[in-house]
Amino acid sequence: MSQQDCPPAGDDPAAAPVLDVSQLDVAIGASRILRDVTFAVRPGEFVALLGANGSGKSTLVRTVVGVLPATAGRVRLFGVDLTERRHVPWHRAGYVPQRSTASAGVPATVAEVVASGLLTGVGFRRTPDGADRVRHALEQVGLADRARSAVATLSGGQQQRVLIARALVRDPELLVLDEPLAGVDSASQTAFATTMARLRDRGVTVLVVLHETGPLAPLISRTVVLRHGRVVHDGPPPPAAPGNDDAEHHHQHAHAPDEGADGQHRAHALRVEPGGLP
Repeated sequence: MSQQDCPPAGDDPAAAPVLDVSQLDVAIGASRILRDVTFAVRPGEFVALLGANGSGKSTLVRTVVGVLPATAGRVRLFGVDLTERRHVPWHRAGYVPQRSTASAGVPATVAEVVASGLLTGVGFRRTPDGADRVRHALEQVGLADRARSAVATLSGGQQQRVLIARALVRDPELLVLDEPLAGVDSASQTAFATTMARLRDRGVTVLVVLHETGPLAPLISRTVVLRHGRVVHDGPPPPAAPGNDDAEHHHQHAHAPDEGADGQHRAHALRVEPGGLP
């Protein structure tokens, strides 16, 4: 079954949301980044979070995975409010941050980076099948033959797939990805889209931050568009721009305050964020 032929998923409005964001405000220092953001992601959906640079996309995903605190409003993950930090089922979600490099200067093998996905805020999530989980995660992203390779020897696209495998080692029900196509060549983007199609067909719910939809366009069931930290669209994906098969999504407006306190987008390839997802 091709990506285009797959039936839409997550279209049951009665299904309890996997992720429920309500009237969310987030401020970093003196900058109010998100303003009254409300949306929900239901099981099986493949939701793209779109917007221009500085619109608040990365701030939003870092908030829903527990890295940043909400200033106001509420975020529920699998029905649990993130303020109840001891009871949040983080093991049911996987997070792939913006990529610098998967190795981040650490001389690690592919398998070691993937195994780090079993880390939690209190240490390793010890499982007797840890090695099998790592192998299976790498098989899902097509890198099983590179398990013993040094991550630094991989291409940018392959490193991105290593970070996805690190999230998949948890066997998550929800996968949150922040700009997975950024800085990745066309061939690697296509390979990445194939991996994501397999995950969607398995029923994994996906929330992905994108600047343009590219090869993921056939998979997207819904888009949430941010502008200046507010939701300005929540519905079907936008049509492709004339003469552009990649369905680029543009906003004609000045940049809002940037998404980090120092105006930079930062990757956290191997860090374990306290209280949230690594």
